[in-house]
Amino acid sequence: MRPEIVLFGDSITEQSFRYGGWGAAIADTYSRKADVLVRGYGGYNTRWALFLLHHLFPIGSGTPPAAVTIFFGANDAALSGRTSERQHVPVEEYKENLRRMVQHLKDCSPSVLVVLITPPPVDEEGRKEYARSLYGDKAMKLPERTNEVAGVYATQCVDLARELDIPSINLWSKMQETEGWQKTFLGDGLHLTPEGNAIVYREVIKVFDEAWLSAAKMPYDFPHHSEIDAKNPEKAFEQLCLGM
Repeated sequence: MRPEIVLFGDSITEQSFRYGGWGAAIADTYSRKADVLVRGYGGYNTRWALFLLHHLFPIGSGTPPAAVTIFFGANDAALSGRTSERQHVPVEEYKENLRRMVQHLKDCSPSVLVVLITPPPVDEEGRKEYARSLYGDKAMKLPERTNEVAGVYATQCVDLARELDIPSINLWSKMQETEGWQKTFLGDGLHLTPEGNAIVYREVIKVFDEAWLSAAKMPYDFPHHSEIDAKNPEKAFEQLCLGM
């Protein structure tokens, strides 16, 4: 059976199979080698996501995932007292929730490759522009998220990965290495443009390649068509028949 790669996160993961999405690009890279499953839940924070763990990743499953990306924090970092405060999770709890997710996945399979991805940076002016486009004069006067606070959550995510000796992707820092990142990588001040999706894709693939999940080194699930003799096709499938 093909190994499974599960993308677990909030709306940035849920949208990852849209045109130009990072999840779609990963699925294309692993075509015929691994199944890429999107488990993204728009608006979710880590507190709510914990309720999904046993349903998405049941203990004792005979087919646990080979790899899981955990990409939360954009909603946890919503500011208390602002328009999205219902999504706010204190940063200490955020870190502990991520720890519980990783531990659950390791309980499912000690060999699972878990990759933590930090929240992206926040373009505060972009968030206000987006709110004005939706609500006009009734839009929020203050941004419901700030880049500074998102950076605090990103730091805790990276620190936890280091503590647990698992890989992480500091998307918050990586995106800000590019001048004009605000409009280049973020469409509404928070969610990703195709260029932003491309960064996530490249960083995830880099982690997979450095681990043991390089697509280039994985076999096809069934023989490549070039290996099939048109006059004697059954020969290419002999090993499959022996395993039946």
